[in-house]
Amino acid sequence: MTTVLHTADDLRARARTGRRAVVMTMGALHDGHAELIRTARSIAGADGEVVTTVFVNPLQFGAGEDLDRYPRTLDSDVKIAEQAGADVVFAPSVDEVYPGGEPQVRVTAGPMGERLEGASRPGHFDGMLTVVAKLLHLTAADVALFGQKDAQQLALIRRMVRDLNFPVEIVGVPTVRESDGLALSSRNRYLSPEERRTALALSQALFAGRDRHAAQEALRARAHESPSTRARADALGALGEARAAADAHALAKASPVGPEAVRAAARQVIDEAARATPPLRLDYLALVDPADFTEVEHGHIGEAVLAVAARVGTTRLIDNIPLTFGAPV
Repeated sequence: MTTVLHTADDLRARARTGRRAVVMTMGALHDGHAELIRTARSIAGADGEVVTTVFVNPLQFGAGEDLDRYPRTLDSDVKIAEQAGADVVFAPSVDEVYPGGEPQVRVTAGPMGERLEGASRPGHFDGMLTVVAKLLHLTAADVALFGQKDAQQLALIRRMVRDLNFPVEIVGVPTVRESDGLALSSRNRYLSPEERRTALALSQALFAGRDRHAAQEALRARAHESPSTRARADALGALGEARAAADAHALAKASPVGPEAVRAAARQVIDEAARATPPLRLDYLALVDPADFTEVEHGHIGEAVLAVAARVGTTRLIDNIPLTFGAPV
C-alpha cells in the first residue's frame, strides 16, 4: 500500500535499501504520469523505492496564469500512483518546501531558459529549476524521471544537474498520447469538446512535420543507395526514359537536410487551425537544437526538436516530437 507523507523528516526516516526513483508532479495525475511511475518502478526494481511528489509550485506560475484553478486531486492522485507502483506519495505543503516564504536564493535557467517557453512565461524556468533542486534534495533521489513532452524543461534539468554536480541520474520518458494523438496533459480537462477538436492541430502539425522529414530522409537514403550519377541519368534519357532520368538526377542531388520544409509542413496545419471555430492561437512553432533550444539552420545535421505551443480558448497547451537530420544510412 502506498504511504502518503507530508514532511521531509518523515521521508528521511524511511529505511532505504535499493535505489530511490523519484517522479515529480504537480498532481492531477493521468496516464502520462502513471507511465513515468511505471518506468520508475522498473528502474528501482523490487529492492528499490519509488517516490511520487505532488506539489503545485507557486514559483513557476506567472501573473495571470492558472495557479488558483490548477486542479488539486490528492485522493485520486494517490490511487493512480499506487496502481502504477509508487511506494510513497510525498505531498508537502508550501511552507514545508519554502519555509519562511519565497526563497531569496534561486536557480537561474540562463539563456536557454529565456527561449520559447521562457520567452512566453518569464521566470517560469527559474521557478521550476528551484523547486526541482529542492525536491531532489528533500527526496534524496538516486534517479529522477521526467516526461519528454516538456522537452525544454527536461533539457534544463539535465543541464542543471550537470552544471551543478547533482549526484542524480535524470531519465526522460516518451510522451504518452490519447488515441487521437493529443498529448496527455492535466490541462486537457479544461477543453470543451469543440476546443479539443481544435487542439488536435498541435499534434497534427507535429506529425505533418515528422512525415515531411521522413519523406526527405527516405529520399536521401535512396540517393545514397542508388548509382544515380549524371551519366546514368543521361543514359536513361537517351533511352527515352525522361522521367526516370529526372528522378535519377534528383536522387543524385538530394540534400540530407530540410528544416525549412519541416517547418512549412507543420505551419500549414497550424494556419488552418487558426481559421477554425474556436480558433487556435499560436504562441510559437519552432524547430530547435535540443542542446540549447536555438533554431536549427539550413544544413543542420543531428538531433532536433519540433515544438509547438498554442492557446485554445483559455487553455495553453504544448507538445513536441524529436527528429534526427542526416542519420547514418
